[in-house]
Formats: sequence, C-alpha cells, structure tokens
Amino acid sequence: MKGLWLENQQLSFREDIPNPQQGENEALVKVKRAGVCNTDLELIRGYYPYQGVLGHEFVGVVAEGPQELQGKRVVGEINAACGECSLCRRGMPTHCENRTVLGILNHNGAFADYVALPVKNLHPVPDHVSTDAATFVEPLAAALEIQEQVKMTENERVLLVGDGKLGQLVAQTIALTGCDLFVVGRHEEKLARLRDRGIKTGFVEDIPWRSFDLAVECTGNPDGFDIARRSLRPRGTLVLKSTYANRLTIDASSLVVDEITLMGSRCGPFSKALDLLEQDKVDVTSLIQTRYPLDQAIKAIGHAQQRGVLKVLLDMDA
Repeated sequence: MKGLWLENQQLSFREDIPNPQQGENEALVKVKRAGVCNTDLELIRGYYPYQGVLGHEFVGVVAEGPQELQGKRVVGEINAACGECSLCRRGMPTHCENRTVLGILNHNGAFADYVALPVKNLHPVPDHVSTDAATFVEPLAAALEIQEQVKMTENERVLLVGDGKLGQLVAQTIALTGCDLFVVGRHEEKLARLRDRGIKTGFVEDIPWRSFDLAVECTGNPDGFDIARRSLRPRGTLVLKSTYANRLTIDASSLVVDEITLMGSRCGPFSKALDLLEQDKVDVTSLIQTRYPLDQAIKAIGHAQQRGVLKVLLDMDA
C-alpha cells in the first residue's frame, strides 16, 4: 500500500508498505480522511524515536471485520491495549503497559491506504456527521478529556492559553459547561473565531493575574505554561493539554506554596465527541485550512509546519 513513512526523522512517500496484518479481533479499515496533528510534527522533529507510518486522526470504511461493521464509516481510538496488564484491569487501557499507539508507538498509522485496529477501538460515524467532521473526533475527544478529569461549573473561572487547533476545540467544549471562560492567544483572527461563538478572548496583557480557578495550557511551550501558572489563585488547577517536545523548567516552590494541582491530560471519550458532532454543538470543519491527496503527503506536512496554519487534511478520495 501507499503511505507516508518516518524513519530517523526523515519522511518518504512509499508505495511498497505491506498491508496491515489483522490480528485476532481486529478490523482492516480503508482510510478516507486523516488530519495532521502537532504530535505528528513533533515526531518528525524527534520528540520520540518512532519508525513507521505517521497519523492517528482518521476516518475510514471497514474493509474486513465483523459483518455489522463492514462498509461502515468508523473512527478509531489510538491506544491498542492488551486488556490483561494491571493498568488495563484497573480500567486504564490508555495507559496499558503493553499498548501500541496508532502512528506514535509500534503501530503503523493512518497516513496510508489502510490501517488495522482492534474492533473494540472502532466507533461507527453517525450518518449526520460528515467525513470531514469525523476526522476531528480524536482531537475533540482529547479536548473533552479535561471535563472527565476536572469538574467545571458556572461558578468556575477558567483560563485557556492558546488559540491554535487544539485550543479552538478545547475552548468550544469548555464553553458548553457554562463556566466563566477566558481564552488568550496571539492571533487576532483565531481569537475572533471564538468571539463569534460568544467566548470571551484577549491577550496576555488582559489577564487578571492570580484570579482563575482552573487554567488549561494548550500551547506546549514554556511561555504558555508560565502564563497559565501565574493566572491561578492559590489551590487552583493547571491542566497541561499539549505535548511538550522539550524539557520544561518550572518554579516548583511556587506550586508548593500556592498548593497548585498540576494535571496532565491526553486521550478522551470518542462517544461523547461523536455526540457533540451529531448534535452540531461544536464547529470543526471551519478549522480546515487545506487538503492534499495522499501522494502529496510530504507537501501536506510542509504546509502544516508553517506558523499559524490550522488543520491540514489528507484526502484519500482526492
């Protein structure tokens, strides 16, 4: 099959990649659409020594698998868990000790003709949800994970730092809780997107310091972390939502003195993400910057690496 291959931080477009071998209780999915994520770009930069096909945000059609799924559009959770280790038995399959992770860890990803995943990882896409919109299920689910970890009410003051692809999704999902949300970023045109949805936005100089109950950091850079930290009142909570490619230097003493809760946040609930899309409660397709056919995947990555670009899609139907 054709696909975008990463090896030693070098990309190549190959047409000789073996088709995925279905394991027991797995399905073979023909990929229709895939989104380029910041994690893909960090892997290219050497964030983790991955070798194989990139890509973990996708929607496809089941080519081989259970009869009830064949021919249906599906999205797939990216962590393939063993189901037997201590963490799986404790109900934490996304942290499985033996897991593979689609396009990230020992599992060829979705920037290719086909991908294989356990059947239990697959979620049918409702008819009302477009293929383009379904491509956003994985990052939208990741955005929703924050609400699985932290309770947000209308009385909570929440700061979100970052107006990029991830920040746009996190802001829309948090706004649905009715909390007092304020989003800060660096790009007026991106902040305007959120203001059009009734979300309060501003720049760093507009932040009332030490006044927020919860801060969500979506930039993945030290400046963003510092802004989020300084915004919190004592006993506030800081959620790290973005992958940090480099080491982060922090003032640990201030975390102790102010009794700050520091929380990482990663993968989230696919079913809830699909529900939001089916009910038209979030807007994702306006975030699509451009699309490329699979055989122009390297060009697509180059486009996605440009500063300020929103979502770049690979369209296997093109």
